[in-house]
Amino acid sequence: MTRTVYIGGGAGFADERPDAVQVLVGTLERRSGPHYVILETLAERTLALAQLERRRDPEAGYTPQLKAFLQPILARCLASGIRIVCNSGAANPLGAARVALQCATELAIPSLKVAVVEGDDLLGQLPENTIRSWPVIEGLPFGSEPLLAANVYLGARPIVDALALGADLVITGRCTDSALVLGPLAHEFGWAADDWDRLAAGTLAGHLLECSAHVSGGYFADPGYKDVPDLARVGFPIAEVGPDGEMIITKADDTGGLVSIATVTEQLLYEMHDPAAYVVPDVVLDVTEASLEATGPNRVRVRGARGHPAPETLKATVSIEGGWLGEGEITYAGPNALARAQLAADVLAERLRIVGIQVPTRLDLIGSVSSFDSDAGMLRRKRNFDADGEYRVRLAGNAPDRRTAERIANEVIGLYSTGPAGGGGVRRTVTPRVHTRSVLLDRSLVRPAARLVTEAAR
Repeated sequence: MTRTVYIGGGAGFADERPDAVQVLVGTLERRSGPHYVILETLAERTLALAQLERRRDPEAGYTPQLKAFLQPILARCLASGIRIVCNSGAANPLGAARVALQCATELAIPSLKVAVVEGDDLLGQLPENTIRSWPVIEGLPFGSEPLLAANVYLGARPIVDALALGADLVITGRCTDSALVLGPLAHEFGWAADDWDRLAAGTLAGHLLECSAHVSGGYFADPGYKDVPDLARVGFPIAEVGPDGEMIITKADDTGGLVSIATVTEQLLYEMHDPAAYVVPDVVLDVTEASLEATGPNRVRVRGARGHPAPETLKATVSIEGGWLGEGEITYAGPNALARAQLAADVLAERLRIVGIQVPTRLDLIGSVSSFDSDAGMLRRKRNFDADGEYRVRLAGNAPDRRTAERIANEVIGLYSTGPAGGGGVRRTVTPRVHTRSVLLDRSLVRPAARLVTEAAR
């Protein structure tokens, strides 16, 4: 029986640095036993934007950096038996598979087996009025806006099915992040669909790896309080998991970063609203009895996860067109900068009234308390800041149409000739927006499937 499975967390979001996974693969190549790399690149926002991309181009809609991730590691992984599991399919898993096969052709790899997991995209499978009838657990109630997409969070079982087909690379769309790790573990160890404690342990392993370097020092460092060595070369994490679900969390060899009880604890609690009931499609994870033990430098043993039966409902993200965002920024620095920045903000507010733009807007003085302030700027007006500092004025507005969004952004550019002295560094952007709703649906409505994609499918 397989004793240890090695799984590396090669990406935690769509714009992850692609060189980190190359270093991670170098470590996995030196391990004996089943080994995998996961690329977790799909947030709800990322998926919503991918749906917009696919509407503009039916061949698009997958993670744009997919080729940058795969090209340097594909031949090495195939030669070393390292299998790759990713959710980089986003809104178009088949399109992502075509990219992977194209990479294989360019690298003269004739035997790459790519599998896709489908079934998360519900909009083409179910009537819109059915989707609108599901209870909303996050976001505003449905209105009359047309639906852009509806994607359900799939679990690990379709990934198990894909690996059973012999796939070297598995590409999913929307699945729960931890399933990327649970799938390989359930495949390698033969865990049953109702082996709740082991499924919980695999889910915990996935939860610890899903944000890449978060568990190995990234997004953890706070100089003088939580110091992390050589953060610029932070090593991405590896889970060494045994058949009972007990695991060691470590990181790539000869890298910076830190794996400690503190880093593992922070990631363990990340997004965990209820430690006794962390709900994913495969199991309900309970970490209230979990224990952490440092077993050596950058090695933490994790055990004690408990599992409860899988939920009867699944979560889905419904995407709705959200109009347009118009943004503009300008900087004021040096003597009396705060007063000039405040004057610029006042001018912009008055200009919106003069030209009759009546949409939700926000004005910030970045460099003061903008991160914590209200839309009305109440904190900024109550506190004293350095009059001679450096401040960036930001105007943003949510408009129903592109033209209005452009007018909002252009008002900031107008400050070059009509605003206070010394403004510079203007930037403006106009982007389409997507609103999302999280809903619950009966899992019996979802029918995921895994299949191999051949060159003929291209």
